[in-house]
Amino acid sequence: MADTTQDRTEPATPRRREEARNRGQVAKSSDLTAAIVLTGGMITLYMWHETLVGRLVILIRNCLGEGGTATDPAAMVPTLVVAFQVMGSLVLPVMLIVMVLALAASFAQVGVLFTAKPVTPSLEKVSPLAGMKRMFSARSVMLLVMGVAKMTVLAVVAWWTLRGRLDALAHCAFLSHLAMVELMIDLLFTLSIRLTLALLILAIIDYVYQRWKMERDLRMTRQEVREELKRMDGDPHLKRRRREMQMQLALRRIRAAVPKADVVVTNPTEFAVAIQYDSRTMTAPKVTAKGADFLAARIRELAIEHGVPIVERPPLARAIYRTVEVGQEIPAQLYRAVAEVLAYVYELAGRGYRRKPAG
Repeated sequence: MADTTQDRTEPATPRRREEARNRGQVAKSSDLTAAIVLTGGMITLYMWHETLVGRLVILIRNCLGEGGTATDPAAMVPTLVVAFQVMGSLVLPVMLIVMVLALAASFAQVGVLFTAKPVTPSLEKVSPLAGMKRMFSARSVMLLVMGVAKMTVLAVVAWWTLRGRLDALAHCAFLSHLAMVELMIDLLFTLSIRLTLALLILAIIDYVYQRWKMERDLRMTRQEVREELKRMDGDPHLKRRRREMQMQLALRRIRAAVPKADVVVTNPTEFAVAIQYDSRTMTAPKVTAKGADFLAARIRELAIEHGVPIVERPPLARAIYRTVEVGQEIPAQLYRAVAEVLAYVYELAGRGYRRKPAG
């Protein structure tokens, strides 16, 4: 079956998403980062514009209004140094705020990601044929349409803003210089705010589109999902073969251990635990075999076959099965219960109970 976009109906698996992220394929809108930076910058300038303008006016007066400073070369050097220091103190906070906003916008979209795959040289990136395909691809057409749409929206917003100020602009010639400057600053600030808000709205739409497009590009066919699951979990045939081998090994250990046990404690059907105790070589009883369901049934069959006593103690069988591994000694908190079982077995032996010889 052809691997077309229509065939890709399954959502991407976590492994595919991780591989795409490692390649640098993430949903990110550069327009959104630029819009957030512009919005933050405009808000910062609006909140700080009085201080900024006031200090600039003082700076201009100091540079041009003090006797002969503007024409005296000897006095211009320290004046310029002071001017650069003042400008730096004015511009640096705005630059820091803009930098923090740019980093925060990128982190909010992508998170922490360091990869060199997007800038790694490859023949496809320098191939003229591949470049022509990218130039006339559906993605390029969509980018062109979105670019034209953005410019159209911004032009409409600018026209709408200027249209309401045409009368004021027509009477600029009759205003004083200070009133004219105030009018132009108000107009530029209003225009900037509206254009920035329009850019922010367009950038959010672009980000939503980028996320939708990435999800669509990462979609998989059902065959790809099956192969991905095989790679993640292993081939089902191999898993079944491993389980069979593990079962065979468990049965082999049970066949060797149960005939030597002193007693088998059962649930009675869900769990079975074989216990062995030799006071000359052991400090405490030891679990030599245990199993659940099928293995429990096999332990009981071997116990009957070799004459090993079977004692039904459901709470004790469950406790030993869940807390003690094969080859380990019984923990101290279970000594009393196991001792009672062994005492019962020894009492049976004293009454003439005889086991079949092991093996």
